[in-house]
This record gives sequence, C-alpha cells and structure tokens, in this order.
Amino acid sequence: MVEKLDPESRQALATELPDWTLEGEHLKRSFRFASFSEAFAFMTRVALLAEKHDHHPEWSNVWNRVEIVLTTHDAGGLSERDVALARAIDALAG
Repeated sequence: MVEKLDPESRQALATELPDWTLEGEHLKRSFRFASFSEAFAFMTRVALLAEKHDHHPEWSNVWNRVEIVLTTHDAGGLSERDVALARAIDALAG
C-alpha cells in the first residue's frame, strides 16, 4: 500500500513544486496555452507520462486551459507518487 506523505514532506512541497498549490490532500496546477490544439497536445503527452508512472491525474480542459489535480486515492491523500508525477509534468511543461 502507498503511504501518505509525512508532515515534513508536505511542508517541503512549496519549495520543491513552487508552481503547484497544496489544497488539503490535493496538488493542483493550471496551465495556459495559445490554443486548444496546444492544450490538447500537452494533455496527450501528460497521458502517456501518467501511463508510464501508473498514476493518473484528475484533470479538465477548457479551450486553452488545462487544470491538473493530483492525489493518491489508495493512500487517502498525497503520496510520493503525486510528487513524482508533478515533477515529471513540470519537466514536460518546461
């Protein structure tokens, strides 16, 4: 079973993932693109990345915006799997 992040690890998220917002047991980030096509292409790349990590985001897309929410349901909150996927998404986004 996947373990929830300990309080020290949660506290480090603000520094480690500055573009993400910690809201309760969720990490959230918004992305904006020049067009729907660019947003959808980004989502496709994230989908392939999520499959590789075997960890899938909650997300939404409206025209040029993509909203991503990460949490680990099996752990009942944030886990290292969320942090790893957030790092990988950040690397993909550049």
